[in-house]
Amino acid sequence: MRWKQVLLALVLLLLLWQALAMVVSLQILPTPFQVGQALVRDLGRDLPGHFMASFWRVLISTLLSIVTAAPLGLMLGQSKRINQLLAPVIYLLYPIPKVVLLPVVVLFMGIGDVSKIFMIFLILFFQILVLVRDQATTLRPELIQSVRSLGAGRKALFRFVYLPASIPGILTALRQSVGTAVAVLYVAELFATQKGLGYYIYLNGSTMFDYPAMYAGVVAMSLLGFGLYFVVDWLERRLCPWQFVK
Repeated sequence: MRWKQVLLALVLLLLLWQALAMVVSLQILPTPFQVGQALVRDLGRDLPGHFMASFWRVLISTLLSIVTAAPLGLMLGQSKRINQLLAPVIYLLYPIPKVVLLPVVVLFMGIGDVSKIFMIFLILFFQILVLVRDQATTLRPELIQSVRSLGAGRKALFRFVYLPASIPGILTALRQSVGTAVAVLYVAELFATQKGLGYYIYLNGSTMFDYPAMYAGVVAMSLLGFGLYFVVDWLERRLCPWQFVK
């Protein structure tokens, strides 16, 4: 039923797009059929290379943010002393729109993949850190004591208590950050690069004036975001089945 609803929503959006294109009747708003033709055409050209460049940047930054932010969030959630020490810093940095730091990051890290990966990493890092920390603070002390009474050490507590408890927070953070991360990726790929969907969209829209190809790039970037969201949703159903029990 869920997929039927998604498909129905997609059909409605395409019909609305078609209607708007017919009403506006300008080159800057091609029809879905024209965009589909450009998408199929460029799939045999350079679009897959741009897609894979963007996908690689998002994938690496996501893995790095999980590996670094999740353990730190668990540590903050279980140690009041460390949390009190770092909470003011997180409080100041968390609300800052990370995309405004992009020019500074480019100045220090250059125009290559490192700066783009680091920008997405920053966004995901703070999202995961805060949610995992809050998740860890909700662990009941009696649950931890009961596991310790069975002879569990720090490694066993991390493996059987802290880590399972942090997974919902990690996945929730990823779900909330996917759209923002892809948006920041688009902005980052406008800076002196020749690979990536952001560059592809800008090149076709502002330089080549190939508007169907530009919209094809928008569709490809939307599919990237949707695919990442679907993977996170699938992982949550596999790793956290108790959250879907009615």
